[in-house]
Amino acid sequence: MMPRYSLSQIVLHWAVAVLIPIQYWTGGSIERTHHAVHMGLSPDPWDVIQHQVHNYTGITIGALMVARFSLRVIHRSASGHPAKSPVDRLARAMHVAFYAAVIAQAAMGFVASYFWFGIAPVHVLGSRVILALLALHIVAAAWHTFVWRDETVDRMLFPRRSAS
Repeated sequence: MMPRYSLSQIVLHWAVAVLIPIQYWTGGSIERTHHAVHMGLSPDPWDVIQHQVHNYTGITIGALMVARFSLRVIHRSASGHPAKSPVDRLARAMHVAFYAAVIAQAAMGFVASYFWFGIAPVHVLGSRVILALLALHIVAAAWHTFVWRDETVDRMLFPRRSAS
């Protein structure tokens, strides 16, 4: 049996999983808000609220992902075993790509919001990369659950017990 994740790792994983869809639901407000301002119009108040939600949720996701990555480095034993098989190496590469993409996305969003809007097109591209990684992540979780019938998904649902 592979070791389970700590409660803090699980909470951070699911907090990010809840927050990421908010980014996709509120992302369109950024373009609408900026377009209205550039046209000399007042943006729709609801778009302004969504814009703020998008910004602050993105900052929160970035902080949570840095914390999650830090815990992953600290608790390397949760990964179970060295990545020997091609499937293990692919899984590790996907997780590294996920961490890098989400942390970079949060950083680019912060830069676009507060320093240089010119990075916005790369930020939009990053959202598509994350969506693709998310789809692969969900497919892999389903594969583990329904095809291999292993405990991989359980590790992210039930925290490890402390040694008594």
